[in-house]
Amino acid sequence: MKALDELTFDNRFARLGDAFSTHVLPEPLDEPRLVVASNAAMALLDLVPAVAETPVFAELFSGHKLWAEAEPRAMIYSGHQFGGYTPQLGDGRGLLLGEVYNEAGEHWDLHLKGAGMTPYSRTGDGRAVLRSSIREFLASEALHALGIPSSRALCVIGSSTPVWREKQERGAMVLRLAPSHIRFGHFEYFYYTKKPEQQAELAEHVLNLHYPECREQLEPYLAMFREIVERNAEMIAKWQAYGFCHGVMNTDNMSILGITFDFGPFAFLDDFDAHFICNHSDHEGRYSFSNQVPIGQWNLSALAQALTPFISVDALKEALGLYLPLYQAHYLDLMRRRLGLTTAEDDDQQLVERLLKLMQNSGVDYTLFFRRLGDESAEMAVAKLRDDFVDLAGFDAWAGLYKARVERDGDYSEEQRRERMHAVNPLYILRNYLAQNAIAAAESGDYSEVQRLHEVLSKPFEEQAGMEQYAQRPPDWGKHLEISCSS
Repeated sequence: MKALDELTFDNRFARLGDAFSTHVLPEPLDEPRLVVASNAAMALLDLVPAVAETPVFAELFSGHKLWAEAEPRAMIYSGHQFGGYTPQLGDGRGLLLGEVYNEAGEHWDLHLKGAGMTPYSRTGDGRAVLRSSIREFLASEALHALGIPSSRALCVIGSSTPVWREKQERGAMVLRLAPSHIRFGHFEYFYYTKKPEQQAELAEHVLNLHYPECREQLEPYLAMFREIVERNAEMIAKWQAYGFCHGVMNTDNMSILGITFDFGPFAFLDDFDAHFICNHSDHEGRYSFSNQVPIGQWNLSALAQALTPFISVDALKEALGLYLPLYQAHYLDLMRRRLGLTTAEDDDQQLVERLLKLMQNSGVDYTLFFRRLGDESAEMAVAKLRDDFVDLAGFDAWAGLYKARVERDGDYSEEQRRERMHAVNPLYILRNYLAQNAIAAAESGDYSEVQRLHEVLSKPFEEQAGMEQYAQRPPDWGKHLEISCSS
């Protein structure tokens, strides 16, 4: 394990030059203090957990100090925002401090969010506030613990720096980790600005560093795009299976690696609602829960357009045609496992759809239903869950089909069923009201609830003694929190 001054930098993206990013130093926060740190994320950099408690840790990730080998850069990109193309976006408040490789040979971007103004800040102040930084930290680590591909979060640093949003708040920074922070919007920027040399250089960079196995294919760029399609299909299948709503699926928020990226007004479903909109600025429901699947395809089509200089249109269309079948296969596989099924039958899709419709009409808690379904035998579980439904006749009909399906699936003990189902059905998820409680405490100077919630969410499938309050249905006020992009 390493100390902070022992990190090994290799700033590969910075070497692409000024056409791709701008050198900017972070603007320090006043009176920096550690809010929360992830031991699991620190392990990715081979860091000893104890370094988080040292003063230099807060100083490095609040802009007061910088490694000599770091080369902070604000990346330039564009993107489609709510369906409309914005020619230039870029890191308006974020900085790629540098790239570090660990003892296993893995490269990790150190990306500081809330680091102050850059040439791409437009009318913004370049800052992030404490509440949004806490939400992004918790979400990054919680999704990873659920097995959903995601960027990671090393820490949140709070401060006394005033930041104005709807009201005066306190500035904060979150340090994000990912193998790359390149987005769909990077390719769109060089495509629409008609800079083919830089676009080709970017494509080579991504291909060589992140999809080297595609070099072995007859058409490497096409093989890379197919892999991007498959990764996004799998990621969004996991979003849908676990009830995660991203909220702002603009193409500048889509990672070229197919990982969950740039958390804004996200939410996990409480009561199941296929039409749920978690972003109160999304007046048309473009990024509603049910729309995430087609929007994923729309975004991949936008990326495909930007790749037409390298790949034929017919080949791109063929690759895009893989998205929905791949999504459906990944989604149905996970939903079968959530239902405790180990085999596949043709009617399983209908079984899932009937259940979700019943849940929709009855306001059933999405996470707790699946967890309780695995607590005991199928017959006992559905008998206890029956009272959660309004349409009792409809649920009874579904329960009969489900019990028969479980019988056909195989002969296994109740304990085997419980272990298998609890391994994929979380007891704890990042509900908005839990995050809000932790944020309220942190804004008053008490960071213990953020730290406790992070620890609980790091083991979402394990029942944890004394943590029953984190596995409850939310109070009524907690189901209707409005989350905005303002951070």
